Amino acid sequence: MTNQQLLDILHSEVIPAIGCTEPIAVALCVARAKELLGCEPDAITVYLSKNVYKNALAVGIPNTGMTGLPIAIALGATVGKSKYMLEVLRDATPETVAYAKDYMLRVPAEIHINYEAPSILYIHVEVRKGDQTAQATIMDEHTNFVESGTRSQEPRLNSKIETTEKALSLRRVYDFAMEVDIHDIAFLKDGAEMNTAAAETSFADQYGHGLGRLLRANTLTATPEMEKLFGNTLFTKIISYTCGACDARMSGAMVQVMSNSGSGNQGISCSIPVYLYAKENHCTEEQTLRALALSNLTVIYIKQSLGRLSALCGCVVAATGSAAGITYLMGGNYEEITYAIKNMIANISGMICDGAKPGCALKVTSGVATAIFSAYLAMQHSYADSTEGIVEDDIDRTIRNLTRIGHDGMKVTDDLILDIMTHKQ
Repeated sequence: MTNQQLLDILHSEVIPAIGCTEPIAVALCVARAKELLGCEPDAITVYLSKNVYKNALAVGIPNTGMTGLPIAIALGATVGKSKYMLEVLRDATPETVAYAKDYMLRVPAEIHINYEAPSILYIHVEVRKGDQTAQATIMDEHTNFVESGTRSQEPRLNSKIETTEKALSLRRVYDFAMEVDIHDIAFLKDGAEMNTAAAETSFADQYGHGLGRLLRANTLTATPEMEKLFGNTLFTKIISYTCGACDARMSGAMVQVMSNSGSGNQGISCSIPVYLYAKENHCTEEQTLRALALSNLTVIYIKQSLGRLSALCGCVVAATGSAAGITYLMGGNYEEITYAIKNMIANISGMICDGAKPGCALKVTSGVATAIFSAYLAMQHSYADSTEGIVEDDIDRTIRNLTRIGHDGMKVTDDLILDIMTHKQ
């Protein structure tokens, strides 16, 4: 695979997003169907794969003070613009949000889980106004429309993103990050700064569980007891900023983040730790950009065999990218980067995804802390070897072992998680 092809992949997978990706993708699909209809519908029916439903159930929707699918659907049907893609709700204002809340009561959407959906990531929307109907479908990727049309028009294939899974390896990812023209990857630093700004939003107010704000406050106005526990260190700063950005995003703050592989939390977790480590250690611009490229592309590589959505928490994958990037910034070579990734896979490979929610900040914290430990151990040539669990000598086989567990082995777990989430007493 050429450097240009890998650069194209980075540009397609590392993109801005507002709000949690799954309900936003639903809003995007509704917006497209509404545009094809040509007016606000008076009936909306939505069919979702179980994984999309799971991740849209409890997460905050930007600037609404509400969670979940009904308000996301209403916003997509009223103010959403599909041309904005994952920023579909960019034009939302207090006035349009108020209108959407009223619309939601007047035009309640029918929401169904399609247990036989053709893809783990599947969204199908049907809208109606009188005798006129329209539909739109997203599948495989959050912005990949596979069919759309009106009653008088046959559904049409709009796009299909080709996978390049078999052409990638960790070695190829590393070589690209080390040799690509840094001017071509400057946007990755812009994304890291965007994500850092989202974290700073969370420090100013209470979002979610406020974990990032708590840790950040402890570096500013800490009591002696909490100062002793958390300290004022780079480690604490990295964790506070990473989970702070997650706090804001999961709780519905109107913040823009740079996503990775369709997930804002993955984009946050693979960029902020690397960026802050580079900044605090006075790394050069080139070192920072190459570390960010290594981190982001490692995540993309792992996600290609894991899939967009799974029962395996994406924070594990994203933090693995950060471990690789931080190891490089510590002066690590390819071998030491493989050690860091093996340490990650040996540690938190079983963390489950139980839907997008404010509590994701806690999982982000676990992932990022482990990434830093893994990098430091790797630089001491201390790492999990082939005698330990799912780790093998070959790094690509080790990664495949992780993704096989997440993609194949945890399917029953995924069903059980959804059953528990939808049948709470």
